[in-house]
Amino acid sequence: MNLSSPCLCGSNLDYQQCCEPFHSGQTHPSTALALMRSRYTAYVLRNVPYLQETWDVTKRPAAIDFSRENITWLRLEIVDFKKGGVNDNKGIVTFKAFYQQDDLECVMNEISRFTKTNGRWLYLDGVIKSMGAINLQTNLGKNAACTCGSGKKFKRCCGASRVFIKCNS
Repeated sequence: MNLSSPCLCGSNLDYQQCCEPFHSGQTHPSTALALMRSRYTAYVLRNVPYLQETWDVTKRPAAIDFSRENITWLRLEIVDFKKGGVNDNKGIVTFKAFYQQDDLECVMNEISRFTKTNGRWLYLDGVIKSMGAINLQTNLGKNAACTCGSGKKFKRCCGASRVFIKCNS
């Protein structure tokens, strides 16, 4: 990735000013939200060493295999976060990760938990609230509850011209 390109995490900063210092080991994220953003970017870049290094050892998988992944990550949207600040030891980040799969735009809505160990933020685990394709042709109605599971009105969540369709995967 070009260092002067916009960072993939959606921060509106260049990669070199945002996630690259974390990925290169120059520094560590000071908040759970910064770690969430850097891990998303690492997923897009398939940076397995960074993903493993930032995963709490009690929950870390032995390996991460991207060889069968046939998706293209599109963007990250932070929905909410609780705690996870510089002075906290735990944090929760709710996000939507949008991706392209089999000519469909899809979204994964997850609640991730983070913990600070020895002064360093680590990903603990996450719960996927919903996952599926977005159909751009259907309108749910602006005041309908969003089917992605966020609890918000559709017009304030996935958009007035989109509908959430359950994925087959």
